Amino acid sequence: MSVTKLGKFAVIGLSAAWIAGCSTTATDTDSSTVAEDANSTEQTNGAAENTDQAFGAGQGDAMTSVIVEEEVTTNDNGMDSLAGVQTVFYFDFDKSIVRPESREALAKHAEYLVSHPDARIVLEGHADERGTREYNMALGERRAKAISRYLTIQGVAASQIETVSFGEEVPVAFGHDSNAWQLNRRVEVRYE
Repeated sequence: MSVTKLGKFAVIGLSAAWIAGCSTTATDTDSSTVAEDANSTEQTNGAAENTDQAFGAGQGDAMTSVIVEEEVTTNDNGMDSLAGVQTVFYFDFDKSIVRPESREALAKHAEYLVSHPDARIVLEGHADERGTREYNMALGERRAKAISRYLTIQGVAASQIETVSFGEEVPVAFGHDSNAWQLNRRVEVRYE
């Protein structure tokens, strides 16, 4: 087999692996599960004891309703302990080192994740517009992995953490100056 054919197969194989890695899966709260949970809640709790309701479209544009009780609105999963905790962590130019000022907030995230082993997070790495697209994708990945390593050192299971890089593709600031670039060099923590 010639080198050029081998190169083409490598590019196709890597592209397929990248696309497979970017695929999404259904979550535990897709529309069919929410509708089933709503029906079971209405049947077990009686008709309309509470007037707070939420409405949404079901299958075939049929309206479904969910009775929201005060017990449901209180946060039983402990996310209250993360109220006001930083979820965006910034990095220096061309660096993937966790800043000292980020460590306290990361320790709180780690404490929550250790005490809630079913909780999952996605670490989304970003870069500013300087550098090539490929380099920025790799830099965003290194930044997300740095946060991931910090959390695993704090005792968080690696199975609770997913990392993804957006490189320069999802900026929060669209300027072409140092202030905009600083805002775009970040990792965002998203709970699932």
